[in-house]
Amino acid sequence: MVVDDVKFMSILKGKRIKLTLKSSSFFGVVQRINHDKSLILTDEGVELFNHGRLCWLQIALKNKVYLFDILLLGVQAFKNGLSMILESKHILKVIHDCRAITGCLISQFGVKLTNVFDTQVADVMCFYSETGGFLPNRVSTLKEVLKSHLKVPSSQLLSCVFFQEEREMWYKRPCPVPMLKMMVLSVVHLQPLRLALLDTLMTDYITLVDSYLSSCYYEPGELDHISMVSKNYVKSC
Repeated sequence: MVVDDVKFMSILKGKRIKLTLKSSSFFGVVQRINHDKSLILTDEGVELFNHGRLCWLQIALKNKVYLFDILLLGVQAFKNGLSMILESKHILKVIHDCRAITGCLISQFGVKLTNVFDTQVADVMCFYSETGGFLPNRVSTLKEVLKSHLKVPSSQLLSCVFFQEEREMWYKRPCPVPMLKMMVLSVVHLQPLRLALLDTLMTDYITLVDSYLSSCYYEPGELDHISMVSKNYVKSC
């Protein structure tokens, strides 16, 4: 290693970097630089998005849940079919807060997520509609949205977040059975949750249709009598 290389490598110490290889990408803080120019990175945890590592990917169908060990499979999992599913404009993906997973997929695997129904965004829109145009102080967690719109029992909701603070457990192989169950529970309710949110979002539309149904004796062009205000907007003074 020449002097210039030593100076350059010393600059990297303590810096957060992204190391891109042919098969995968790694994020971390440079802890040590060896004489053979290999790096020791301090892992920054398993949070998703640009500075974390995707360990698992869960996909729930109507009757089955598939768990993909991305930490083990790496980029090959996406080459063998996951990319086609995630990037398809014809396959709907239901996700709660798609921002983190979207950033992680594009930055680490070059996969661009499309055709997404975000249950967190839908919950915000429901709040906006129900309150007559107000926005919530914060977005709701999956646990809160499931409890609010699907009335999922607390026993199931608690298990969904049991391991959130045990980040090192995401790297453990074989994966503990309780974690596998938790990952299943975190996605198994998403499809019925989407339908429940759509029903709520359609409230104003249904109200307008009901107005049409009650005005069948009026001329087609007469709309003055039809109320465009949802029942949820009515407030007592």
